[in-house]
Amino acid sequence: MILLATMTATNFSAFTVFGTSGAGYRDGYGFFPIMAFGTGFMALSFWIIGRKIWRIGRERGIITPPELVKSLYNSPVLGFIFALVMITFTIPYLALQPMAAGYALKELVGLPYFSGCVLVTAVIVLYTLHGGMRAVAWTDLFQGLLMLIMLVAVLAVIAGHHGGIAAANQQVMVLKPALFSRPGGSGHYTMGIWFSYMALWFLCDPMFPQLFQRFFAAKSEQSISRMMLLYPLICTVVFLPPIAVGVMGHLSFPDLVGKQADRILPLVVNAVAGDFMAAMVTAGALAALMSTMDSQLLTLSSIFTRDLLPVLWKPATKTSIPGRIFVIGLSIAGLALAYRPPATMIEIATETFTGLAVLFPTVLFGLYWKRVYSAPAILSILAGETTLILLHFKLIPAGPFLPVILVMLAAFGVYLVAHLLLRVKEGNLAIRLPVWLTDRYFLMLTGIFVLAIDFWAWGSAQPTIMGFPVWMVYFVLLSAAQMAVMACLIRSESGRADNSPP
Repeated sequence: MILLATMTATNFSAFTVFGTSGAGYRDGYGFFPIMAFGTGFMALSFWIIGRKIWRIGRERGIITPPELVKSLYNSPVLGFIFALVMITFTIPYLALQPMAAGYALKELVGLPYFSGCVLVTAVIVLYTLHGGMRAVAWTDLFQGLLMLIMLVAVLAVIAGHHGGIAAANQQVMVLKPALFSRPGGSGHYTMGIWFSYMALWFLCDPMFPQLFQRFFAAKSEQSISRMMLLYPLICTVVFLPPIAVGVMGHLSFPDLVGKQADRILPLVVNAVAGDFMAAMVTAGALAALMSTMDSQLLTLSSIFTRDLLPVLWKPATKTSIPGRIFVIGLSIAGLALAYRPPATMIEIATETFTGLAVLFPTVLFGLYWKRVYSAPAILSILAGETTLILLHFKLIPAGPFLPVILVMLAAFGVYLVAHLLLRVKEGNLAIRLPVWLTDRYFLMLTGIFVLAIDFWAWGSAQPTIMGFPVWMVYFVLLSAAQMAVMACLIRSESGRADNSPP
C-alpha cells in the first residue's frame, strides 16, 4: 500500500489539481477519458517494464534509471546522456509545482504569486534534504489521501452550491454545450490529438524519473503487479473531481482565457465554499504538488550524485553536499521558470513529457534484448529530441497529431534501423519478440486501447447520467475491463517462468 500510495501521489501533481481543472474549464469533459483512462492504461507498463527493472535492480544493486541503462548497455556515455535528458526535461515539470502553489496562495490569502512559489518550494526543499526516500514515501501516503479527500469534498461543495451535480451540469450545458462533447470547448480534441494523448501517457509516465526509481524500491514483483491492478481505479476517482470543478467553474467565472483558467479551482473554491473549506482544499492542492516535487528533487539528486557527478568530478571523500547543493539549484531553476510561465500548465506538461518519452525505446529494448548496442540507443535519443526541437520551432509540421507521434516514430525507427544494421554486420538477424506480445490477455488489452478511440461518439453530448454524458461512463467501464484482464494476465503469468528473448 505504501508503494501504491507513493507511486500515485508522486505522479498526481499540481498538474492533476490545477492543470486538469484548467483543461476542464477550457475543453470540458473531453479531458476526463484522456487523463482517467489514458493514465490508468499506463499501468500496463508496470507489468511490461516495471517488474524487469525491479529484478535487474535487485540483482545488480541499481537505484537510479541511468545506472540501469548504463548497466544494460555497458555504456557510461549512454548513461550520462540518459541522465542529462531526464534532468533537462524534468525541470519544466518541476516548475509546475511552485506555479500551482503561487496560484493557490494568492487566491486564498492574497499572498503575491511569486512569494507563494518561493514559500512552498522552501518548505519542500527543507524536509526533502532532511528525510530522504523513506520520509518522502510516508509523506506521499498522507499527502495523497489529503489530496483525494479534498478533491471529492470540493466537488461536493461546488455542485451543492448550484443545486447538485446534475443541476450544475445542466446549467453549464445550457451555457457551453461544447464542454460535454468532443472535440471540446476549444475544438482541440480531434481524433489525432486524442490518440496522441493516449499514447503519450503510456510512453512518458514510466520515464518520469521519480516513478522509474520507485520500481527499484518495490518489495517484490508481486507488489508491482498488485499496484498495477489498482492504478486504473485510482486514476478514475482522482481525475473526475478537478475536471468537473473546471467545467462547473463557468457558472461563477465564465470569461477566463488561456493561462487564467489554471486558477479556476482556487478561484471558485474561494468564491463559493467559505474560508475554512477554501483553506482545506488549498491544503489538499498543496499536498498534491508537494508529493511530486519532493520526489522529483530526491530522484534528480540521486541521478546527479551517482550518474553525472562521477563523470564531471570525483571528490576525495564521499559526501552528500554536492547532492544537497544540486537540490537547491534545481529548486531555483524551477522557480525561475515559474516566475513568468511561458504557457498553460497542460502545454508545458505536454512538451516536457514528450522529451521524456524519447527514452522509452532505449529502456524497452535494453530490458528485452540480450544483445544490445549503445549506438542505436544514443542515436534514438538524439533523433527523438532533435525532432522535438524541430517541431517546437515549427520547422516541420506535426500534422493532425501532437508532436509525440512524430518524435516517437523517429526514436523507435532510428533505434530499430541502427540495431538491425549492427546485427547484419555481425551476420545474425535472429530477433525473437517477447512472449507477452502474443499473450491472449495482452492482445485483449490492446483491443481495449483501440476501443478507447471511440470515433462513433464524437460530437455526442446526449444522453446524460447525472448531467455527465454517457460516453464518460463508457470509459469507466473500459477501465474496469482493463483491470479484469490485467488480473487474468497476472494469474496466467504466475504459473510460468518469464521467457525473455535472446
